[in-house]
Amino acid sequence: MRVRVLFFGLLKDLVGKASDSIELPEGASVRAVLEHYGSGNPRLKEHFPSLALAVNQQYASPDTKLKVDDEVALLPPVSGGAPDGAGGRHALIVRAPIDTARTLANLKRGEDGAALVFEGVVRNQTRGRRTLFLDYEAYEQMALQQMESLAIQALQQFQIRDVALVHRLGRIEIGETSVLIGVASAHRAAAFDACRWLIDTLKRTVPIWKKEYFEDGAVWADGEPFPAEIPRADSHS
Repeated sequence: MRVRVLFFGLLKDLVGKASDSIELPEGASVRAVLEHYGSGNPRLKEHFPSLALAVNQQYASPDTKLKVDDEVALLPPVSGGAPDGAGGRHALIVRAPIDTARTLANLKRGEDGAALVFEGVVRNQTRGRRTLFLDYEAYEQMALQQMESLAIQALQQFQIRDVALVHRLGRIEIGETSVLIGVASAHRAAAFDACRWLIDTLKRTVPIWKKEYFEDGAVWADGEPFPAEIPRADSHS
């Protein structure tokens, strides 16, 4: 059976391509995909302990069974977080500059006593190196699904009325917004709690990566480790 394999972030550089198609025996698992690429690429295999996996845009384990035409994604730790303007009820992924004022205006209602916005902004240096700009990429359909799921979890977990999550992809200049979290609620405490939970969780679980461009080169940013509940590529359970 044939399956499609996707690579993101630094994995794309190590493999030399963003996607591939391979033939596997019927009933093979994701582990067979890992063995296929790891056996011929020791540098890629070194990253397996930190990688997460997805099958058809859902997190999966190495033992997940595959079917014909499945899509398998190898995901390095994310650094976040669809085509232009793709979105759901609460989440949006864009390539144009994020309009914070418009997002906030669309979020607020008369019954709200608090409307809180967090903006992740591109800064001009990283660990003492002057940053020129950032370039964000994503496993777009899965990222949008994960962002929408986080919004729904926040609405259930905190006493808030509404929430908006917006992430920008592509080249982003110094001082521009890469991610926006907006929360509306009757009281400020719930809005603050929800906003912090949303950005912290987004940056650990949503498959978005950034490449940092400096005067002397470019590197993929080190991502935060995936939460323990997401299986790793070297898991045997």
